[in-house]
Amino acid sequence: MAKRILLTSFEVWLSDQLSNSSDDLLLEVIKHNSLPHDLKFLRRLPVDVHLASSQVIQKISELQPDYIICCGMAACRTKLSLEAVASCGESVLPTTVNLEKLVNGATAIEISHDCGKFVCEGLYYAVLDYLCQNQLATPCIFVHVPVLNSENLPVVLADFLLIINNLALS
Repeated sequence: MAKRILLTSFEVWLSDQLSNSSDDLLLEVIKHNSLPHDLKFLRRLPVDVHLASSQVIQKISELQPDYIICCGMAACRTKLSLEAVASCGESVLPTTVNLEKLVNGATAIEISHDCGKFVCEGLYYAVLDYLCQNQLATPCIFVHVPVLNSENLPVVLADFLLIINNLALS
């Protein structure tokens, strides 16, 4: 049976941005259309922690996915970054996913312990907290996506598809 995977992305937040690389990457995954998984997309979340979190939590409740992959843009990074933790004040929540195992076979992925203190971390923390508070064992990761261009897109897409497949096999 195909694993149901919820994938999320954000809307742009600056007036000079034409797109958000997290959403651009999900569009590439949709075009690829060859994965044997039941992919569900919640794209272009508002760049607002409360609104984005409530939309994602509502979708988790509705879909009851097997896995959750939240994505956000990290313009200053050059490769995919998997976030190990999210914090809110003094509280730190780790992902339950073995990230070292997840990136096995990847070309250019880093594991990060700095989710950024922006809406990305707020969403990641809210989702991890929701899963914990409701005793749901659904694995969740957050992936920061660099700005995509013709040079890095093939590697970033291949590594992202590897993450999806490795997560579904875990």
